[in-house]
Amino acid sequence: MIAALTSSMFNVTGTPVLSLVTFFPLAGALFIALLNPDAKGNARWTALWVTLLTFLASLLIWINFDTRDPGFQMVETHNWIGAFKYKMGVDGISMLFVILTTFLMPLCILASWNAVETRVREYMIAFLVLESLMIGVFCALDLVLFYIFFEAGLIPMFLIIGIWGGKRRIYASFKFFLYTLLGSVLMLLAMMAMYNYAGTTDIPTLLTTKFPPEMQKWLWLAFFASFAVKMPMWPFHTWLPDAHVEAPTAGSVILAAILLKMGGYGFLRFSLPMFPDASHLFAPLVFGLSVIAIIYTSLVALVQEDIKKLIAYSSVAHMGFVTLGIFTFTTQGIDGAIFQMLSHGIVSAALFLCVGVVYDRMHTREISAYGGLVERMPMYAFVMMVFTMANVGLPGTSGFVGEFLTLIGAFKVDSRVAALATFGVILSAGYALYLYRRVIFGALEKANLKDILDLSPREIAILAPLVLLTILFGIYPAALLDVTAVSVKKLVANYELATKTAELLPRQ
Repeated sequence: MIAALTSSMFNVTGTPVLSLVTFFPLAGALFIALLNPDAKGNARWTALWVTLLTFLASLLIWINFDTRDPGFQMVETHNWIGAFKYKMGVDGISMLFVILTTFLMPLCILASWNAVETRVREYMIAFLVLESLMIGVFCALDLVLFYIFFEAGLIPMFLIIGIWGGKRRIYASFKFFLYTLLGSVLMLLAMMAMYNYAGTTDIPTLLTTKFPPEMQKWLWLAFFASFAVKMPMWPFHTWLPDAHVEAPTAGSVILAAILLKMGGYGFLRFSLPMFPDASHLFAPLVFGLSVIAIIYTSLVALVQEDIKKLIAYSSVAHMGFVTLGIFTFTTQGIDGAIFQMLSHGIVSAALFLCVGVVYDRMHTREISAYGGLVERMPMYAFVMMVFTMANVGLPGTSGFVGEFLTLIGAFKVDSRVAALATFGVILSAGYALYLYRRVIFGALEKANLKDILDLSPREIAILAPLVLLTILFGIYPAALLDVTAVSVKKLVANYELATKTAELLPRQ
C-alpha cells in the first residue's frame, strides 16, 4: 500500500517533466535579470533555490524511470520548425547525466558564494543558462535540437571563463571556444548529410537507419572531430589545461564534471549505434589515442607545479579510459566507461572544489606554496584524501569500479592495450599521491599557513555529499549499473548484429 501510494504521489505520466527540468533554470535566469543589479544577495539566493528545485524535480525522472525498458522514456514530441521536431526523452545512458548535472549545480552556486563579488547577477544568469543547455544535450532526441543545445553551451562557458577567470582568461576562453567550434562545424555538415540521406533528424529513427559503409566513414570522422575535442582526447586536449587554470572554481567544476562528458555521451549516442561499421574500422585508432592519453598526460601531470593544471591533465588521462572502454564494444567496457564518466564527474568536481577552498584563503594554486595543512586543516585533509584515493582508483571508491570494468573490457579485446592502460593506473597513483604529500603532509614551515582555517560549514555542506557518493558508489555500484544495464545490452547487441551483417554482405 505504501509503495502504491508513493508511486502515485510521484507519478509524472502526462507531465512534460523533461521540458520542465530543462527550462526551469532558464526561467530562473530571466527572473534574476529583472532583479536590481546591486542586490547581490538576491541573485545568489535565487540561483541557489532555482538549482535546488531543479535537482528535486530531476529526481522525479529517476523515480519514474523503468530500468527494464531499454528504449527512450518520458518522450515529448511537438511540431517545431518545418520537418524538424522538438523531441525530448531519456534512456539508461542519458538519464544519469541529467541527474549529475542538476546535482552539481547547487554546489557550484554555493562554491561561488563568496568567491565572486563582481557582476554577481550576470554570473548567476550565465550558470543557470548553462544548466538548461547542458540538460538539453542529454534529453534531445532530434539532431537539430541536440546541435543547438550542444553548441549554445559554449557561449555561457566562454563568458564565465572570459569575465570571471584569471589573468590569462581572454586567451583561455578564445582557445576553448575556437577548438570546440571547429570540431562542431564538421559535425553540422555530417548532420546535414544524414538528413539528406534519411529524410529525418529524428534520433530514434536514425538509430535504425543503415547508412552505407563508405558514408559511415566520413560521418564517423566528422562526429569524431567534435566529440574528441569536447572530451578532450589526445592530441586535441591542449585547450583544457588553460581553460581549467583560468576558469573560476565553479567553472572548472562544470567543465570537468559535465562538459567533458558530452564527448563520451556523443560517442555512445551517435558514433557506435549509427555508424557501427566505421566504429569497428576506427577502433584501433581510438585505442592508440586512448593509451597515449592515459600514459602521456599522466607523465605530464607528474611535473606540474599548479594544482589545477595537474588535476586538468589527470582528467585527460581518465577520459582515455572512457574512450578505451566505449570502443571495446563489450558490455563490461561500455558499462565501465559510463560509470567512469559519472564517477569522474563527482570526483573531479570535488577535487576542483578542494582547490577552490585553499585558493580562497591563500590566492595561489602553486603546489610549492603549501605544505603541512593537516596540522591546521584536519577535516580538509580527510576530505582531500578520500577524493585523492578515488582519483587513484582505490577499491572501495567509485573511481575503482569504472577503471576495473573498462580494463576487463579491454582485456577481452586486446590484452596489450589493457596492459598499457593498466600502467597508466600506476602513474595516476604517482601524481595524485605526490600532490597530496606536498600539500597536506610535511612540516608547517610557511608562516602564512599557520593561521589558515579549516573547512567552514558552507564548505562542509558542499563537500560532504560528494564524499558520501564517492564511497557509496564504490561499495554499491549497482545503484548506477542497474540503470544503464538494459540500454547498454541493447547497444552492444545492435552493434554486433550490424557488424555481423556487414561481414556477410560481400559473400552473398
